[in-house]
Amino acid sequence: MNKIIPLSLVAIVSIYAGEVQLTPINIESTVITQVSQNAQVSADLAQALSTSVPSIDMNRRSGIANDVYIRGQKRDNISVEVDGTKVCGACPNRMDPPVSHVLANQIETIEVIEGPYDVETFGTMSGGIKIKTKAPTQKLHGEVNFGYGSFNYTKVGVTISGGNDIIRVLVSGSSESSDQYKDGNGDTLSQQTKKNASVNGNKYQTKYEDMRAYKKDSIMSKAFITTAQDQELRLSYTANRSSDVLYPNTPMDAIRDDSNIYSVEYNVDKVNDIYQNINLQYYYSDVDHPMSTEYRNAGLGGMTNTTNHMKTTMQGIKLKNTFDIANHKLLVGLDASNRTWKGHYINNNTGATKGTSIAETDTTNMAVFAKVEKAYGAFNVSFGARYDSTEIKSDDANGDTQNYSALNANIFTAYNLNKDNKLFIGFGQASRVPDARELYFRKGPNQVGTPELKQTTNREVDFGYETDNDTFKLKIKGFYSMLSDYIYYQKQANNVAVTKNNFNNIDATVYGAELSASVYATDSVTVDAGVSYKRGEKDKALAGQTDKDLSDMAPLRGNIALNYEYKNNSIATVEVQASDTWSNYDSDNGEQELGSWAILNLKIKHAINKNFDFTLGVNNLFDETYAQSNTYADLTLVAGGATDIMLLNEPGRYIYTNLTFKF
Repeated sequence: MNKIIPLSLVAIVSIYAGEVQLTPINIESTVITQVSQNAQVSADLAQALSTSVPSIDMNRRSGIANDVYIRGQKRDNISVEVDGTKVCGACPNRMDPPVSHVLANQIETIEVIEGPYDVETFGTMSGGIKIKTKAPTQKLHGEVNFGYGSFNYTKVGVTISGGNDIIRVLVSGSSESSDQYKDGNGDTLSQQTKKNASVNGNKYQTKYEDMRAYKKDSIMSKAFITTAQDQELRLSYTANRSSDVLYPNTPMDAIRDDSNIYSVEYNVDKVNDIYQNINLQYYYSDVDHPMSTEYRNAGLGGMTNTTNHMKTTMQGIKLKNTFDIANHKLLVGLDASNRTWKGHYINNNTGATKGTSIAETDTTNMAVFAKVEKAYGAFNVSFGARYDSTEIKSDDANGDTQNYSALNANIFTAYNLNKDNKLFIGFGQASRVPDARELYFRKGPNQVGTPELKQTTNREVDFGYETDNDTFKLKIKGFYSMLSDYIYYQKQANNVAVTKNNFNNIDATVYGAELSASVYATDSVTVDAGVSYKRGEKDKALAGQTDKDLSDMAPLRGNIALNYEYKNNSIATVEVQASDTWSNYDSDNGEQELGSWAILNLKIKHAINKNFDFTLGVNNLFDETYAQSNTYADLTLVAGGATDIMLLNEPGRYIYTNLTFKF
């Protein structure tokens, strides 16, 4: 783990700028603004993020509710937080990833943390996503949004906000649905399954082949109450209701996915000249997620017509105190949380329970954290530390209580060469504990989980250069990550049935580079650009295997966008997205070579007046057929043949319109 591999920084001009607008960013993270205003293709946050931040890739699972990777890291290796609330999905097969429980049209800003540089949130090992939704305004404000696109995609969204000196209230609701999209070959989701699934039971029944791909409804409500000068009580509730979400290269579909997120927060500013802020928050979330073979040929059988009904809850309390002491910004806090997770199999014909998928498991975390920031002349330095104590208790027969402790720490420094240019470097260490799926998940009588797993630790260095001047903006960043006891899924040889204990602790490294840039060609023409490259390698191959490539490491990818502002707030965009061949992949654990691809997108956003915006766009103009997500066996996917797993193609040509009315 102490070996050093030289990093080569790749200078290629490309990034996407039509989906969300990048603002000046922190050196250890990327901040995205105007998410709700610009994410107009769908409410899928994964799509908006993957086309906006070079370090993020999307894992395509369906027409909605897709997952994200940060530098090839996913699941519990990264954290997701919504308004300070840590969010978890219920599905062990990632049909409801955390980012699917908030819609793009509800969001104001997103901070993407790249690396182990967040001490406030439990589980930020290799990165994190901090989502800030819209806040209530005192002045009456409203927005009505209508969207329509190919494959009968429809969306209606309404937000209204207003109040007075005492109380401010916001209510935001949306509803969207879509038929199955077609790939570049003209195949719908069910047709892709029919053409590629080698097992007949995984194919859709004839009567369900043309069913809708999904329906998703959401409502968010907030009330901010001024209780005293510089003091505020903040209440929020978000409800998401999804139904009949098709997952074509997965053996089951989501019958529904219902989530509720509650938050109660008390904030005090300007306690005194030193004590700047105190913030206390309690949150609770729950997810109800039954997934079933009901729409597949397996649903015709007596024993194979099965539902795996998963539920999870997450609750926590966090106290943060901010001080300004001799020009040192100091944050000190306490964090405590408890997650429950459970699931069982049900025979859809009889209603009888067929067994447990995850026995009820409680993960309880207690932590203390601190962060200090200070400028020393041309140097800016931040240091953070967090100590975690975690207990995992399960009703599983092999579920002895597991106890973990970890000290996470990081230091990040920037040297300002002048007002426009800076160099930066950071060092960090963070850990995360195994989850209930990795410890105890079962498929029938077989225990896939491994109860003896150790926690994973990431030790990482990040470094780079950033400039921002009147002509262009550029940031180039390299990283090298050393993963100890990395939790990794091992596929059974020759596609034999799962036996037991498929998860292992291994050592691995991940390294790479990212570039983003904006060139201000004229007052009205901007070229936005960026690229990402990463490689992951096991220190040694798993037992009985020879492949040392790490999974989920997408190849060199980048986008380039030309933006022309032909009138105030009216922009035309021409964009190319491209990816190299996926030639480094873990073939021993289900991945396969994917071809290179490039697509052309066009978009025009026209401001009719200050109250009306109209958007017309087309993605994948030339109707290319391509897949960007690989088939690592960590996910339960449909067999596509003797050796390969079914790939899911991306949508073909997609035309969309959007009309927004604001007051």
